[in-house]
Amino acid sequence: MAATENPPRPADEVVEIARDLIRIDTTNTGDHATSKGERAAAEYVAEKLAEVGLEPKIYESLPGRASVAARYPGADPARGALLLHGHLDVVPAEADEWSVDPFGGEISDGYLWGRGAVDMKDFDAMLLAVVRGWRRAGKVPPRDLVLLFTADEEAGSDHGARFMVEEHPEVFEGVTEAVGEVGGFSMTLENDLRVYVVQTAEKGLDWLRLRAAGRPGHGSMLHDDNAVTRLSRAVANIGQHDFPVEMTPTVRQFLESVSELTGVEFDPNKPDETVAKLGPVARLVGATLRNTANPTRLNAGYKTNVIPSSAEAVLDCRSLPGRNDELEEKLRELAGPGIDFDYEIRQPGIETSFDGPLVDAMAEAIRESDPGARTVPYMLSGGTDAKAFASIGIRCFGFAPLKLPADLDFTALFHGIDERVPIEGLEFGVTTMHRFLSQC
Repeated sequence: MAATENPPRPADEVVEIARDLIRIDTTNTGDHATSKGERAAAEYVAEKLAEVGLEPKIYESLPGRASVAARYPGADPARGALLLHGHLDVVPAEADEWSVDPFGGEISDGYLWGRGAVDMKDFDAMLLAVVRGWRRAGKVPPRDLVLLFTADEEAGSDHGARFMVEEHPEVFEGVTEAVGEVGGFSMTLENDLRVYVVQTAEKGLDWLRLRAAGRPGHGSMLHDDNAVTRLSRAVANIGQHDFPVEMTPTVRQFLESVSELTGVEFDPNKPDETVAKLGPVARLVGATLRNTANPTRLNAGYKTNVIPSSAEAVLDCRSLPGRNDELEEKLRELAGPGIDFDYEIRQPGIETSFDGPLVDAMAEAIRESDPGARTVPYMLSGGTDAKAFASIGIRCFGFAPLKLPADLDFTALFHGIDERVPIEGLEFGVTTMHRFLSQC
């Protein structure tokens, strides 16, 4: 595409694009029948890409469950391509709990408010703003960029990233590395020292259903084969279990880096003590020190005086990379006999090293945007589409740059009430992504 005179700066567009995306309600309930908006969001993204001469294509896994992809040719097609990915769906929001309309895209107090503001329509907007600015200016990236905006990330990626990997592998031709969400944001440690955390690992997703069977009967009788009792014992044993600390290379490097920068003593035998001194981010980091298993749902019976023949519980389990089999073995031991296991989702964790030219480019981009700041690796306790891409050999990172106010509890905004992103943070992110992609 030919360059245009006085092309608009990406920073001029990012807030508008993020606002537009928030106003498209893309709630993913986990049920195809009640999820909505992904097709409309994909069409919006496709239009924005087509306007600057790219050739986006929309892919539907089911009616309305749409993802969109486009390739931006680079100067050296022989180099491995870089995948830039973001998801378009969001978790539900109860409007009565919010101080603003969660899908209104309100701008107030220096923030853009709405469901998806940080998870992750902010990064979608950054990518679109940078790419549109580059195309208008006639800029060619150093390598091919594959742009992918997916459906269904919030419910395990089956109708989005996993569908794309399994049914449309041509989209990923030549891709060697990927950059997506939940990394690149700043943490203020002390004396205005900021570190920007780059996600190099994420825990596995092990959503597990437990079932117990027993002999049905009358609630007034003596009964020694009660499914509810058996299941309750299993759930209590699991929910009360204290899983041991198991530091992965990423978590150890994060804690060592923080210790070096702050002077906080790091005892490898007591990493919990170091994490406890990190403030609000301790919630995020603490969960990466061990496997976790939290009971979230119970279901049994239909009448007070009837002992049911079966009972069910659902667990949200998160395994450290390479530890999902170890976690299941421990859960079976804790559950005891007579409990059947059935996975709703089982996706192993992933981890890569914090090195290489792409990591160097991230660090340099941050230094240029925020002199004196440092980049450090960390592990995400949740999950992203990266698991799908890692399954086909792509090296995955989380780097969605945001410079955040020191007093903002950023991690609480993910899936939280009154989700919002600083306007200055969006502008910082666009500038930093421009610098990063220019040398990627």
